[in-house]
Amino acid sequence: MSFRPPPSLQQPGAAAVQAPGGKAYGTLGRRQKVYANYVEISKYPEREIYQYDVVVKPERGDFKKLPPPAYMRSVFDAAMGQHRQGKLKGIVMVYDSRKIAYAPQRVCGPKETLELEVGFNDDGRAENYIIRLREAAVVNTSILTEFMAGRGNINVSEVQSALNALDLAIGSVLHLEMVGFNRSFFTCEQSISTSGGLELWRGFSFSLRPGIDRLYLNVNTAVTAMYAPGSLLDTMTRILGARDPSQLRGKLTVQALREMSTFFRGLVLFLRHRGIQGRRKLAVRGTTTKGLDEESFDWEDPSRPGNPESITVAQYYLRRYNIRLNYPFLPGLVGRKNSVFPIEFCEIAANQRYRGHLDEKQTGDMVRFACQHPSDNMGRIMEVLRQANLGHQPVVQAFGLSMPNRLSEVESRVVAAPTVAYGRASREGPFVPQGGAWNMRGRQVVSPGDELNYWAVLVLASRQHVREAAVQGFVTAFIDSCRQTGYKINEQRPPIVYGNAHADVSRGMQQACKSIRLRPNTSPQLLLVILPSTNTQVYQAVKNCAYTTLGVHTQCMQAKHIVKPNAQYCANLCLKINAKLGGTNQSLPAPHMEAMLRKKATLFLGCDVTHPAPGEQHKPSIASVVGSTDFLGLRYAATLIQLPSRQEMVDKMQEAIVRHLKLFFRKTNAKPQRIVFYRDGVSETQFTQVRDRELIEIQRACASVEAGYKPEITFLAVLKRHNTRFFPMGRDGDRTGNCMPGTIVDRSVTMPGMTDFYLFAHAAIQGTSRPTHYYVLHDDAKFSADAIQQLTYHLCYTYAICTRSVSLVPPVYYAHRVADRARCHLVDMGVGFEEATSSSSGHYGGVGVSIGGKPAVAGSVTAKVIKINNSLDESMYFM
Repeated sequence: MSFRPPPSLQQPGAAAVQAPGGKAYGTLGRRQKVYANYVEISKYPEREIYQYDVVVKPERGDFKKLPPPAYMRSVFDAAMGQHRQGKLKGIVMVYDSRKIAYAPQRVCGPKETLELEVGFNDDGRAENYIIRLREAAVVNTSILTEFMAGRGNINVSEVQSALNALDLAIGSVLHLEMVGFNRSFFTCEQSISTSGGLELWRGFSFSLRPGIDRLYLNVNTAVTAMYAPGSLLDTMTRILGARDPSQLRGKLTVQALREMSTFFRGLVLFLRHRGIQGRRKLAVRGTTTKGLDEESFDWEDPSRPGNPESITVAQYYLRRYNIRLNYPFLPGLVGRKNSVFPIEFCEIAANQRYRGHLDEKQTGDMVRFACQHPSDNMGRIMEVLRQANLGHQPVVQAFGLSMPNRLSEVESRVVAAPTVAYGRASREGPFVPQGGAWNMRGRQVVSPGDELNYWAVLVLASRQHVREAAVQGFVTAFIDSCRQTGYKINEQRPPIVYGNAHADVSRGMQQACKSIRLRPNTSPQLLLVILPSTNTQVYQAVKNCAYTTLGVHTQCMQAKHIVKPNAQYCANLCLKINAKLGGTNQSLPAPHMEAMLRKKATLFLGCDVTHPAPGEQHKPSIASVVGSTDFLGLRYAATLIQLPSRQEMVDKMQEAIVRHLKLFFRKTNAKPQRIVFYRDGVSETQFTQVRDRELIEIQRACASVEAGYKPEITFLAVLKRHNTRFFPMGRDGDRTGNCMPGTIVDRSVTMPGMTDFYLFAHAAIQGTSRPTHYYVLHDDAKFSADAIQQLTYHLCYTYAICTRSVSLVPPVYYAHRVADRARCHLVDMGVGFEEATSSSSGHYGGVGVSIGGKPAVAGSVTAKVIKINNSLDESMYFM
């Protein structure tokens, strides 16, 4: 099926797979200096650094599994101390704690293997190890100079080895004072306790970043969750909500044992009791299903050899060590070779990072702990630089690095906000928002969605807590708010149905739909669902039933808002419902958008990928692609694609793009002359591969709908999860101390050789705001730097359900929401997902993410487009 453009639209020129040439800078806006959390490297090596493969093995036997990085680093450091003035000839080496080391000079011949013997004492237990070093590569750091000057068409992945070597040199110093994980380092100073046996620690990330003709050290504050060290029994008592261990007997349900088993798995513990000397390190696989007074095994008493007998674990400790267990009813911990150990004898080892999912309370504690005023964050960064004094450390100097202990000043520009327009019936006309925020007072939506005639209220809370009269009172206030906002609700008294959040939620939803008084050939339009709490499982069940079974729009809200209806809250609900039912809330003036787009019909696309949670590698990743369906980029439809687990490259992209091209044409009666594609979830080292493959998929989609159809394509990568921060000088910031909305940085600390920029599109509510990093990877339209920056910034004022500018360009923000809703759409598959901003997003990518066509972990999941209920398919159901 092909489509034809109206005669007034001109056929665009051909697209080609190529990156924009050179670096382009913007000029619009008020210029001002800001501090960046970057330290300019005043001197770096332009010579060869030697990379070595490292094999560490016990003197006898071999490792079944490599020990933790901290242990491997300690063994390596011990060898360096013993052999530096001997076999190593005084040469410094730095080690990644696994299989790679670097040295500024050769420690052995290119084809030789250097063997080092070392004795290492671990908790009183002496071990002997052999370390073998063999040259693997020679890294010429002069490539950094070429790359930062934008010469030679060098890709960022080609300078990664040089950056890794120098990063390790800096990290080797930081490991001496802090607990390190990759490029982040933490300390227990100023730590706080949270629920579930965890602590929250403060720290910093350190990484070298190439800039324009300069090399920088990026330093940012960080927080992480750690296991609280100490008695495992005390931790278990707190987690299960008991006053003391004796009360645990009644709390050891099947669910509690499952949660504790998950908590223990992979945790490093120490076993300590009077029957052994010192303490013994344990790695835990799980727990027994019975208490130790019931868990039995065959044992042969040393005093009576040849007479095995069946005894319980509790009896074993009494007879073998003369130790009577205080809590024999507790399960035991299962270690290697299925050996069992009492929980009351175990301690949680220090300095262990928690990598599991944080619950609601822990997440709230983490957010509050991490939230700091910009000046406080900047002060902490400057203090750690002063304390670390990296430029004067012998290891850092040995690798040819020199740096001051101060942050860099970079040039920024503050671009003017756009004019925002609401409906003609508004008391106020178009206006320019101040400080990135406004309100709905005296304003009505641009265009109302379908009038609400067939809807019901489903209360998933008890009548005792949420009375029907209170619900009707809220409904009346809500309808009045919608009227003032310009959205019409004809059904003034919708049915109010009560359901059970702890039972079959779908049954309650079906009953609510049946209670609606429908005319022939009509169907329910909306369920307003009142939730008793923020329980995500109930929310997911509601959305899953709506998306897959009923095909009805749902608007969820918390029961706490029922008693005293708040006008602003009701207006926000109205904006969400209006967007879902086909309306448009606010817009940029049409002449302004036409000018920015040069009067060419433009399809805006956004794409993101969400991955399974850690430990769920056999479950699929989900890609979301959203596309605009109007000329002004205000309304969008979404496509979900199931991918093999942890795959970043989007299969079925062509099929999704074809759908959005046809939707745009059907809604506007015009085919796009230009496509602006915002791609999230890709690290810098993946840019070339993702751009080349997905750009071809877009071009093939265009050719498949009509021969010779070649719209201009602009392809931008979007990075939100990075460690770059900027701090305003003097009084240049906003009321929270952050950079003003519209602040753009496209010089000094940006990527060499391509057009990219950092954009503060939003006003931070609290804490230190993070700019979004945009990279122009391909541009047939030949946007100037000012044009693409202004277009991206001004689109951030069109996010449908906000009366403020948002931090991400809306196509990407919507793609995030769709990816997040994938949790609900696939809840019946038991799929858990990471945050919609995937873990691979970052300057140097993530761990375990496959960029090619094959999944990182083999499985039976194949790529396919996921269908949503036809009644919702072309709507903004995800708002």
